[in-house]
Amino acid sequence: MVLPCILVETPQPPLTAYFTESMFKLYLSDIGLLVSLSRLKFGNIFTNTEMMYRGFLTENFVAQTFAAHEINLNYWNSGNRAEIDFLAELSDGMIPVEVKASENVRSHSLAVYVEKYKPKYAIRLSSKNFGFANNIKSVPLYAAHCIN
Repeated sequence: MVLPCILVETPQPPLTAYFTESMFKLYLSDIGLLVSLSRLKFGNIFTNTEMMYRGFLTENFVAQTFAAHEINLNYWNSGNRAEIDFLAELSDGMIPVEVKASENVRSHSLAVYVEKYKPKYAIRLSSKNFGFANNIKSVPLYAAHCIN
């Protein structure tokens, strides 16, 4: 029923060597159930852009999609300074994935991670269209299943 997303201290393979298993986030394995259990009105999710839970619902959607496509769920943070939503072990290496619920895609956390670890590129999932700028691949949320 739940999808654990484990904290990784150092984003390099093998990730299991750098797990902090006592630190994790939990996502529900079905976004529809999450919305139902939260008693959120369907229309509010789309019309209320200031809704507090919108970001969490979006992250949960991505976690569910990644799990279905056998992308392990891990995240990274630097204490209280920055947090990357997901680290994806892809054929290109360890790729940070930042999830944004809207078109506002500024991310201090992604900048901190990129500066510190210098990945080949980063991925930002948001409501924006496909693109590539500043070594960041922009992928629309509806295409999260395309990441592999």
